[in-house]
Amino acid sequence: ILVKFQSKIDMYAKCSDVLSTEKIFGSLRRRDVVSWTSIILGLAQHGRANKALSLYDDMTKDGSTPNEVTFTGLIYACSHVGLVDKGWQIFESMIADYGLSPSLQHYTFLVDLYSRAGYIEEAENVLNTMPSQAGKNETGVRIANHLLQLGVEDPSACVLMSKIYASATMWESVSTVRRLMTAMELKKKPGYSCTMLHPMKNEIVDLLKELDSEIRKRGYKLDTSLVSHDMGEEEKERQLFWHTEGLAVAYGLLKSARSAPIRIIKNLRVCSDCHTVPKLVCGIVGREIVVRDVNRFHRFKGGACSCRHFR
Repeated sequence: ILVKFQSKIDMYAKCSDVLSTEKIFGSLRRRDVVSWTSIILGLAQHGRANKALSLYDDMTKDGSTPNEVTFTGLIYACSHVGLVDKGWQIFESMIADYGLSPSLQHYTFLVDLYSRAGYIEEAENVLNTMPSQAGKNETGVRIANHLLQLGVEDPSACVLMSKIYASATMWESVSTVRRLMTAMELKKKPGYSCTMLHPMKNEIVDLLKELDSEIRKRGYKLDTSLVSHDMGEEEKERQLFWHTEGLAVAYGLLKSARSAPIRIIKNLRVCSDCHTVPKLVCGIVGREIVVRDVNRFHRFKGGACSCRHFR
């Protein structure tokens, strides 16, 4: 029975239903390390770091011993809300208090913790002290020029380099990266967003144009630095307009019940522009919008996001 409830906790968390997740956990009469870890991971995915940390304290008081997965969730939670000191304390506690050896994932989240908060030197120090098995791709991704020298075979790393150079208007370097990808037969994973509704192209585009006009009146400006092609500003704006998140939001508004939250799945990390759009739109239409990207859940409500810009 306990396993059944643990599976439900995980399921509801992955479906962005945090209230049901907490309700099921609260109904458990007996809790083991898997139960505690499941709720901590679920809350961490939704940016509920303080709640996750509070439950961790309850877990230790309850006599349950955290495992490697528990600490993965805790460091991840701290990373996505900028709790740098707390994240480092948890990492140290994992080693000193519980005798656990950090895995590559723990080190990766620690680097992410420092990088998101702007502590680049500390992130570099962690990279330099990671075990040798950590992998060259993870350690090389921090500097675009260094990545080129490494000759990485990771399409995501090449896409990252291309975007870095494009934002700095270094178009020759962008071309170099693309030639590298062609020579190594690397392909960028295409981005898509999906929602469980049927297509209505004309209505979707018309509504998206209305929303675009409304958020521009409120000061919204497209971040054209995200377009990694050498083209005019007007064409870059057209490229951003067709990003799939905006289309999915318009689609959901047209087809879902007025009181229902709009749930969207994104197979890549949401870009800064596509993060801004639903944040503004949710305030205009008075609807909750939940976007699940490759990193985490983003819950947009009242003109704000649960990630607090720690994407």
